[in-house]
Amino acid sequence: MFKTWAVPMNWKDWYDALEKPSWTPEPSTIGLIWQILYPIILISFGYVFVQSLRKKIPWKVTIPFAINLVANLLFTPIQFGLRNLPLAAIDILIVWVTIPAMMLVIWKHHRWVAIAQVPYLIWVSLATILQLSITWWNR
Repeated sequence: MFKTWAVPMNWKDWYDALEKPSWTPEPSTIGLIWQILYPIILISFGYVFVQSLRKKIPWKVTIPFAINLVANLLFTPIQFGLRNLPLAAIDILIVWVTIPAMMLVIWKHHRWVAIAQVPYLIWVSLATILQLSITWWNR
C-alpha cells in the first residue's frame, strides 16, 4: 500500500517529504531542463503534425507523437495533483516508450526530427528511473 498523507500539504512540501535517491535533481534544475526541451518538442512535434495535416507524411506517423504529448501533459497533474505515484510511474513509462517509437517512425521521413528527440530521450530515461525509484521507495 502506498503512503497516504493525513495532513493536506502543498505539492512542494509533499514532494520534499517523499523518499528520493540522493542524485535527485533540484526542482529548479528539472524546470530548467524542461525549459530547454519544450521548445525542441514544440518545433519538432509541430512540424510532424503540420506535415501530417498537409498529407506529406502518413497520419500513422503522428500516433506515437500524439500519445507522447498527451502522456507528457498528464504527468504533472497525476504526480502533483492526484499525488498518485504508481499512475505517474505508468504515465512516464508511456512517455519513455513512445520516444524511440517516434524516432523510428519519423526517421525515413525527416531524420532531423528523430535526432532532435535525443536530448528528450536522455532526460526522460533519467526521469523514468527517478520516478520508478520514488514510486518504489514510497509504497
